[in-house]
Amino acid sequence: MRCPYCGGSDTQVKDSRPSEDGAAIRRRRVCPDCAGRFTTFERVQLRELTVVKRSGKRVPFDRDKLQRSIDVALRKRPVEPERIERLVSGLTRQLESSGEAEIASEAIGELVMEGLKGLDDVAYVRFASVYKNFREAKDFEELLGTLGEPRRDDGKAPS
Repeated sequence: MRCPYCGGSDTQVKDSRPSEDGAAIRRRRVCPDCAGRFTTFERVQLRELTVVKRSGKRVPFDRDKLQRSIDVALRKRPVEPERIERLVSGLTRQLESSGEAEIASEAIGELVMEGLKGLDDVAYVRFASVYKNFREAKDFEELLGTLGEPRRDDGKAPS
């Protein structure tokens, strides 16, 4: 593993442990050249996935891109990083275990929207507004109508 600071190729693992959800191994590494410390994650990949874009273009599935898009939707929202990691890992596992080697980008977008809907309503609306390319306020009104009854602070529907 190359050092992200100096580019040295001989980094050493100082500590390994399972991640919070047990789906990855977290490794703390140190570079003997510059003494830089960094963390890497090792995950199981069940299969190589290809994403079929709306244009018909095919690109390799990128878990980091999925993570970034979810992070953007959740920016400045009170959601614990562990819950975000569980969502990304769960979506990735669901895609890999679907049995399909090619996944439509629309299917991924729908899965992300469903995951965000259960995690944070504001992030759900943010993601949906970009994913569905909202142009007018009525687009938001229609989406907000799908969120159901208002929730109290404890997450339960009012009685």
